[in-house]
This record gives sequence, C-alpha cells and structure tokens, in this order.
Amino acid sequence: MSNPINHLQRKPSYLPFFLLPLLTLFHPTRGEVGTSAQYAPPFLPTACYGYDPGQFPSSNLFAAVGDGIWDNGAACGRQYLVKCISAAEPGTCVPDLVIQVRIVDFVLTAVSPPSYDGTTMVLSDTAFGTIANSTASSINIEFQQI
Repeated sequence: MSNPINHLQRKPSYLPFFLLPLLTLFHPTRGEVGTSAQYAPPFLPTACYGYDPGQFPSSNLFAAVGDGIWDNGAACGRQYLVKCISAAEPGTCVPDLVIQVRIVDFVLTAVSPPSYDGTTMVLSDTAFGTIANSTASSINIEFQQI
C-alpha cells in the first residue's frame, strides 16, 4: 500500500513556470529616486579634496551631494550612475541616457550655489546638461552607487 503523503511529495510543481513571466514584468528597480540641480564654476575648494584639480574627472561629470548621501564625508570619491527620469517641464530629460558621476563635494559647503536648493544631488553644469535641458533648475533622477 502506498503512503498518500509520499505520493504528494513526488508530484512536480508547475507553479514556478507560471510565475516566471510575472516576475520579469514587475522586477524591482536597482536605483534610488531623488532630485537634482546643477552648479557652475568655481568648484574649488571642495569638501572632499580641497584645491586639488585632479579630483575632477576629465569628462567633467561630477557632483556634490546633500545630507542623505554625504555620510560624514564617506561619499567622497564614490561613483554613481545617474539618469534624468522627469521634470516639471515636459521634454527636459534626454531619454534613456545614463551618466557616471564622481562625488567631489558637499552641497551645504560648496563654493557655488545650486540652481535649486534642497536636492539630493547637485550635478556639475556639464553633467546636468548631458542628461537634461540645461535651462531647467531641477530634475527628478534615478541614481545608483557603483
């Protein structure tokens, strides 16, 4: 006589095959969402590296960060992927363009003021203009540390 419990344990489950298409539709984002403004020269000195001009990448894609990312200066040198996802004015973002920025400063002590206060990240004018219309004062971004 066969045991009914053993019989149930041997039965294959097809449930994962039905869930797989749903999981690909609703995958979680890997980045965080915040806001960004821009700032222009002068950039020196910075809170991270003082007057060292070598702190800036040759691409001029760098940023200052606010309290949420600053982490008592631990953010210095971190690299982030940043994408413009929306703005108050339609057509501001360059669609699907992602840039890599290096953190070189703290917004609250930056020499140049940001185009808009209270944002998560303030991009150099070059970085901001690469992913959005440079006439915008602020944008919504998705960002991820790499």
